[in-house]
Amino acid sequence: MTSMRLSRPVATLLLLVTTAIWGFAFIAQKTAMDVMGPLTFSALRFLLGGLVVLPFAVWEYRQRKARVTGRRWVLIAILSAAFFAGSVLQQVGLTVTTVTNAGFLTALYVLFTPLLAALVLRTWPHPIIWIGVPMALAGVYLLNGGRLDALNAGDMLMIACAMFWAVQVFTLGIVARQTGLPVFISAISFTGCGILCALLVPFFEVPDLSGIALGWVEIVYAGVLSTALAFSLQAIGQQHVPPANAAIILSSESLFAALGAALLLGERLAAIGYLGAALIFLAIVLVETMPVLFARRMPGLAAETASRP
Repeated sequence: MTSMRLSRPVATLLLLVTTAIWGFAFIAQKTAMDVMGPLTFSALRFLLGGLVVLPFAVWEYRQRKARVTGRRWVLIAILSAAFFAGSVLQQVGLTVTTVTNAGFLTALYVLFTPLLAALVLRTWPHPIIWIGVPMALAGVYLLNGGRLDALNAGDMLMIACAMFWAVQVFTLGIVARQTGLPVFISAISFTGCGILCALLVPFFEVPDLSGIALGWVEIVYAGVLSTALAFSLQAIGQQHVPPANAAIILSSESLFAALGAALLLGERLAAIGYLGAALIFLAIVLVETMPVLFARRMPGLAAETASRP
């Protein structure tokens, strides 16, 4: 699957499936904190995810017969470090800040990703991105009730988390295309993150086996679906979607989180939240359709735009 060329719509669909899984995982991440610490949860989640995806990673590496060069190992190391930092900061932040603030502030990576791409690559994404980014952010803000609670230390962690997620999204798109090994890269990130979290647990937490037993459903969902499946689908899909576009598509995580809360917790959106959901959806449609329409009208200039990462 990973060695074949996916069409852009299929890659976009994979990213949407990813965000749906992540959106529902937000509930698991939050409820797990009632029975265990964030580092314990993260260690178990990512070690389980790495174990599940390992056979597929080995198969992919052998099938591709690819060699990872020194420069690409550096990119994988940067990606894995950003993945670790973003994951831990988000999980720790969830113990301090409100769900409302966490949902919006994490989504700031939608803004940070195209800025990072422009800074590093010295090229600008398609102009529609600069319409889609504020539209998606406004959608997330309205989806969360059109408000922010008083900012605290947890919110600063969420903003830092968003910066690292931007690095992860940006770097993943590049290294997955260069190596053609999205699942292999994911396995390295999962395993490395799980090991680092496990090494930090004795310094900050006292693991409770009874708490882990109570939270086994959350661990399995986050480890198998949200980690092994969803992050691998993200890596596969991002080989065929520019980082800035991918960030906007992934912003719909908040939309699916709201849907999950409605189905599982009985929560309901405020009237303004439906406007936010519509804005997120419209932003995704715009960034995925406008470049195609632009290409049909001005094929020469569009070819130059399409070649941008």
